[in-house]
Amino acid sequence: MTTEQTTSPPRAGVGIAARGLGQSVRSGRQILADISLSIAPGEVVAIVGASGAGKTTLLEILAGVQQPTAGTVTYDGTAAAGTIGVVPQDDIIHRELPLARTLRYAARLRLPSATGPDEIGDRVAEVLAELRLTDRAATPVGLLSGGERKRASIAVELLTRPGVFLLDEPTSGLDPAIAVELLRVLRALADTGATIVLTTHQVTDVDHCDRVVVLTRQGRLAFTGTPAAAREFFGLRSLVEVHLRLDEATRPAEWPDRFAEQRDAEQPPLSTDDADVAATPPRRVGRLRQWAVLTARNAEIVVRNRLTLAILLGSPLMVLGMFALLFRPGAFEPSRPSPTVTVMILFWIAFGGFFFGLTYGLLQICTELPILRRERLAGVRLAPYLLAKVTVLLPLLALVDLALLGVLRGMDRLPPVGGTDFAALYATLLLSSAAALALGLLCSAAVSDAAQATLMLPMLCFPQVLFVGAILPVPAMAVGGQWLSYAMSNRWAFEGLGHTAGVERLWRDGGSPLGPPLLATYGDSFSRPVWVDWLVLGGFVLLFLGAAWAVLVRRDLRRAS
Repeated sequence: MTTEQTTSPPRAGVGIAARGLGQSVRSGRQILADISLSIAPGEVVAIVGASGAGKTTLLEILAGVQQPTAGTVTYDGTAAAGTIGVVPQDDIIHRELPLARTLRYAARLRLPSATGPDEIGDRVAEVLAELRLTDRAATPVGLLSGGERKRASIAVELLTRPGVFLLDEPTSGLDPAIAVELLRVLRALADTGATIVLTTHQVTDVDHCDRVVVLTRQGRLAFTGTPAAAREFFGLRSLVEVHLRLDEATRPAEWPDRFAEQRDAEQPPLSTDDADVAATPPRRVGRLRQWAVLTARNAEIVVRNRLTLAILLGSPLMVLGMFALLFRPGAFEPSRPSPTVTVMILFWIAFGGFFFGLTYGLLQICTELPILRRERLAGVRLAPYLLAKVTVLLPLLALVDLALLGVLRGMDRLPPVGGTDFAALYATLLLSSAAALALGLLCSAAVSDAAQATLMLPMLCFPQVLFVGAILPVPAMAVGGQWLSYAMSNRWAFEGLGHTAGVERLWRDGGSPLGPPLLATYGDSFSRPVWVDWLVLGGFVLLFLGAAWAVLVRRDLRRAS
C-alpha cells in the first residue's frame, strides 16, 4: 500500500522526556515505579507489557490525563496548546452522524473561534484524504469498518495538527491486515513530523515502530530502545516471547536492574530544558460557541436517530391515549364535580410531565461519558455541555406538554379555563418537566451506564407518587413524610395545577358532598399563588443542573487522580 501524498504542512517536532515516573492507587498498590525514558520528535514508539503492567497508565501520564504520584513529564519543541492528541482504545465518537459531519463538529470545538466554515471544510477534507477516508465521508460512523473507525478516531485529533499522538491499543480487535494498514497510517503521520506513542498487546506491532518500551508486570521499566536492540537484550529471535522471558526472571527487578546498568550507554541523557506539560492547558473556544456547536450536534443526532426520535415523541402519545381512556369527561363540571376524580386527573397530568422530563434526561450523559471525557481533554466545558442538552430536549418537552394539555382540554378532561389560565397550566407543567429533565441529567451524570440509569427509574418515580399529596394529602402525612414532600418537585406541580384549575372553589361551591371534607384534608395546599410554585420548580431546575455539573466535575477529578 502506498501512502497518499497531501499538502499538509510538516509538524514541528516534539520530544518527550519522563523522569522517575511513579503511580499508585489509593489502596497503596504501585502501578508504575521509576519510569525514565525519552522519545525523540517524529518517532513511532510502542509500549508493551503484560495485562496490568501499567501501559495505559503510563500513556495517560504522558498525555497529562493523569498526574503521577512521583516524577515529571516534560515536552520540548512547540509544546503549545493543541500539541497533544489522545486517541482512546475504544472508537469514542458519535456513530449516528456521517463521518464528515462528525469531523466538522469536532473541528468547530477544537479550532480557534476565528476559523471560518470554508477553512473548517478544507481542514476536514485534508484530514479525510490523509487518512484515506474521503470516499467514506458521507457514511455514518456506525457503518464504518473497524479499521475505518480507528482512523476516524485518529482524524478527530488530526484536525488540530498535534505534534504528538498518544494511542491506547489502536490495533486491538482488528484483523492482521487492517492492523498493518493502520500502523502504516501512523508511520505516514510520523513521516510528517508527528511523534507517535502507542500501547499494544500485539507484540508483532513493534516491528513497525522505531522504538519499544517494555514494562514488567510490576510496572518497572525493563527496556527501551529499538526492536532489534530489544531482541538482542532479551536474547530472543522474536519479541513475541518477551513476556515469558520477563516472567522467568528469578526476581521481579532482575531485568529492570540489568537495563539500568547499560541505560546510559544505550540512550542520550534526558533533556532538561523543557516546560512541564501541565503548564500548557488545552486551547479552548468560547463558552457560547461551544454551546452553539454542541446544541447543533445534539439536535442532529436526535433527528438522525429515528428510533430515538420515535420513542421521544411516541411514548408521550401513548400516555396521552391512556389518559384519554382513563379519565371520564366532565369531572370539572361546576354543576356536578367529581372531587376525587379531579385529584387524580391533576396528579397524573403532573406526573406525566415529570415522567416525560425524567426519561428524556436519564440516558443523555451516561451513554456518552467516554465521548465527554475525550472532549474534555480538547477543552469542552461542562456548563455549555449541560445547557446544550437542555436546549435540545426542552423544546421537545414543550411540544409534548402542550399536546397533552391541548388534547385533554379538547376532550373535556380539564376545567373550562380561559387563555390566561390555560397558559398558567402549561407553564406549571413545563416547569415540572424541566425540573424532571434536570433531575434526569443529574442521575445520568452520576451513573456509569444505561443499565444503572434504567434501574434508577422506579426509585425516582415512586417517591414522586407517594409523597406528592394526591394519594394521601400532605397535611395527613406523618411528620417525616411531610418534610420529604418538600423535596418532591411533583408536589409543587400538582398543587400549582390545582390552584389554577380552581379546585378549592370547585370543591367548596360544587354540588358534591365529598368536596368540603376533601378540601379540609388538603388544608391550604391549593391556596398559595401559582407563582410561588413556579419559583420552587425553577429552583429545582437550577439545583439539579448545578448538582449535575458538580458531579461531572468530581468525575473528572477522579479520572485524573
